[in-house]
Amino acid sequence: MFSLQLAGLFSVVLLAACSSGSDSLDSILASRKLVVLIVNSPTAYYYDRDDQLAGPEYEMTQSFARHLDVEVEYRAYDSTKQVIDALRNHEGHLVAAGLTINAARKQSFDFGPSYQTLDELLICHRDNRAIRSTDDLAGLEVVVAGESSFVDTLKQYPGIDWRSDNEHNTQYLLNEVAEGRLQCTVSDSTLFYIERRYHTELQNKYTLSENSHLAWMLNKDDDDLVDAIDDWFDEYKENELEQMLDKYYGYVEIFDYVDTHKFLRRIDIRLKKYQKYFIDAASKNGIDPVLLAAQSYQESHWNPRAKSPTGVRGIMMLTQPVAKSLGVKSRLNAKQNIYAGAKFHARMKKIVDDVPEPDRTWLALAAYNIGRGHFRDAQTLAKKLDKNPDTWNDMKDVLPLLAEKKYYTGLKYGYARGNEPVTYVTRIRNYEKLLHRRLDGKVWQ
Repeated sequence: MFSLQLAGLFSVVLLAACSSGSDSLDSILASRKLVVLIVNSPTAYYYDRDDQLAGPEYEMTQSFARHLDVEVEYRAYDSTKQVIDALRNHEGHLVAAGLTINAARKQSFDFGPSYQTLDELLICHRDNRAIRSTDDLAGLEVVVAGESSFVDTLKQYPGIDWRSDNEHNTQYLLNEVAEGRLQCTVSDSTLFYIERRYHTELQNKYTLSENSHLAWMLNKDDDDLVDAIDDWFDEYKENELEQMLDKYYGYVEIFDYVDTHKFLRRIDIRLKKYQKYFIDAASKNGIDPVLLAAQSYQESHWNPRAKSPTGVRGIMMLTQPVAKSLGVKSRLNAKQNIYAGAKFHARMKKIVDDVPEPDRTWLALAAYNIGRGHFRDAQTLAKKLDKNPDTWNDMKDVLPLLAEKKYYTGLKYGYARGNEPVTYVTRIRNYEKLLHRRLDGKVWQ
């Protein structure tokens, strides 16, 4: 009985700490706990395939907590309305859920600094009619997440017939549109770019609002906490923000509707023939088998007889010297080619052995594509340009410079098509995400 009373007392104290308004920073520091209200979403907070917490908002709030030297307690919700109601009820210190700053919200809440800008898009099924002007919006049936910024945006378009859904988030509504159960919804551009890779029937029909700003949301009169967030963000923006955004969104830059459709079909038609080889070769070389399969698709579309004009061949597109050094007797033999490709992939990872993941993997893939010599040249150039040669965020800017005379003439291996490894890595990241999604969280082993 005493322990139950103590637990109840602790809950009351914690709630009081969260609801104390202007002194909430003091309560956070005193309790050494920051209570973050968050949503389950690929743009906020989720468990990754290794059962580890991940997501842009998760990483940022963890960084802020380290700045304050406190721990984080996350309270996760399924919809925008639920998380805003929780803040309104003082159940946490702030909302980190990809919320847009707008006039209606500013009447009731305060915001931290903006960390991302995006557009608000009308998303419908691909087969829905084209929308070329506001006149074409009349008669549309639209469902949006309740208390999202999209509600206020839609009020500016009286011709649209819309309603809000207080139980579900935008990711759920996008799935409903893709399955044909809803006509249209509204999404921010970032979430749409992620989801269209898994639901290729989704299509942006109209841009309703441009350059919306995302920020953390707090209750009014939390000036000290807002100031603390501002202080932290100045350093975070300079040193970590761009790299974090690339980690989670870098792969969404390239989208090809036809290619994505082909990829999803070939998972069932082609991949199953070689799946056991990818799994075994990857496990023997310390590589994620899904990543190895995604890399192979980028190389050859899982065609064991693929050949490029430059003479690389096979399902992992090996050069003759590399294949010979790895004991490959026939590059057209899919099994031999996959095992050799995995060994070569692992060899490239060794040249960036001290780099933490996921940068180590992206850099190794770039080296696999462009060659060790040109990759080392790019690292040398990165240092000369005051860039970090051990981060993909910097190297993806440096690699294209290998095609510019003013840079490559001073490098050991000279000219290289440096844009190619950047596209190569981006596409592999996209295929890897698609394949993991198709596996529906199942471990591929």
